[in-house]
Amino acid sequence: MRIDDKKREAVLALPGPKRYSHFIKVAADQRRVWGLFSDGWAMAGTDEGRHAFPLWPAAEYALSSALEEWEGYEPREIDLNTLFEVLLPRLREAGDLVAVFPTPLQKGVFPDLGVLEEDLRRELDRIE
Repeated sequence: MRIDDKKREAVLALPGPKRYSHFIKVAADQRRVWGLFSDGWAMAGTDEGRHAFPLWPAAEYALSSALEEWEGYEPREIDLNTLFEVLLPRLREAGDLVAVFPTPLQKGVFPDLGVLEEDLRRELDRIE
C-alpha cells in the first residue's frame, strides 16, 4: 500500500477519533499494523505515566513519527494474528496500553485493549 504525500498529510491532520476509525478500517483491510523498531520496539507514554505501544495503519505513517526519541527507528509490520495472540496479551499482562496512530503533532488514541481487539474483529467480519 503506497500512500501519496497529500493523502498522508490529510490523514495525519485528522483529530484522534477519526484517525482511530481510519486505523481500524485500514488495519483490517490490510490485515496488519505497524510499529517502530530499533533494537526493540518504540514505546510511548501517557500523561499518567503509563507505557503505551504505538501502532499505525501503514508504514508511511509510522515513519513520519520516527523523530526525536524515535529517530533511527524503522517501521516493522505486525500481522493481526500476532497482534491478537501475542502482542495484546503481553501488553495486558504488563499493564501497558496501545497508542493508536500518534502523529508528530498529536498523541495517539489510547483505547482499552479489549475495545481495540473488538473493533478490529468487527471490521474484519464486516469486510469478509
